[in-house]
Amino acid sequence: MTAPPPLPGVLGDLAPLLDHWGYLAVAFLVFVEDFGIPVPGETVMIAAAVYAGTGRLNILAVAIIAVLAAILGDNVGYAIGRFGGHRLIERYGRYILLTPARVARAEAFFTRHGGKIVVAARFIEGLRQANGIIAGLAEMPWRRFLAFNALGAALWVGAWVTLGDLAGQHLDTLYPAIQRYELYLLAVPAVAAAALTARHLRHRRHPGKPGEDTPTPKQPQP
Repeated sequence: MTAPPPLPGVLGDLAPLLDHWGYLAVAFLVFVEDFGIPVPGETVMIAAAVYAGTGRLNILAVAIIAVLAAILGDNVGYAIGRFGGHRLIERYGRYILLTPARVARAEAFFTRHGGKIVVAARFIEGLRQANGIIAGLAEMPWRRFLAFNALGAALWVGAWVTLGDLAGQHLDTLYPAIQRYELYLLAVPAVAAAALTARHLRHRRHPGKPGEDTPTPKQPQP
């Protein structure tokens, strides 16, 4: 039996981690990502699902471990927000991109939309990591948070693990296509970034004639 092809792109960078730690890598990275630590929890979960599709891990084990780790991680975040309060966030929040202004906006949003946000936050980068902390700061009842958090975790893990498993099962077919178009996919954001940089530099060098964009003040009526 021939060995499956290597994982493409950033998933391939995580392959040594999965080869060495397996399910523990999924459990740890998903857990710590879900209370604000900037690690590739979602990415390693997808990579593990692709691994499972190629027969190197068990897909059911990956899904159960990821769901439990996600729920526990968000509950740690909830405890940080609920018992640490704003003082803790004001002191350390900047290290996980939670500035006071962002927290205030997020709390107001949570107060208006509650459980729906806890579920939807799973699929939004940045909000997923801060979800539990903000729910705790907003003093959302813990049982309500736990219920919606578990639902969001199940939907999030289910979606990505299913897609990853299917991709792993067809990796022999997908891998040549990924290799063929990988350079094009990488070139698109590179060209866009270069165009934005050039536009920014051009604007700085030629900001326009003085007074060109400034409206002439109206003269006071006699």
